[in-house]
Amino acid sequence: MDEKAVSLAYDKKADVCYLSVGEPRTAVCEEIEDGVLVRTEPETGEVVGLTVLNFTQRSSESPLRIPVGSVSSKDRTTKDSR
Repeated sequence: MDEKAVSLAYDKKADVCYLSVGEPRTAVCEEIEDGVLVRTEPETGEVVGLTVLNFTQRSSESPLRIPVGSVSSKDRTTKDSR
């Protein structure tokens, strides 16, 4: 398995947290729960990032559930993501 750097960025003004695996790039997004988007590489389905909207409003009582592995290609929308 290739090792890739994981980066985390937070946009305070927008209250959005970005997690990227490797260099941020164009990806396909799927909203896995309200305000949580998993970004995948369009050709392979490899998870390349995660975007969490309204980050500071989330409670530790409601942890994020992040899928491991590939995300199915159905119901995905192509977006230029961070």
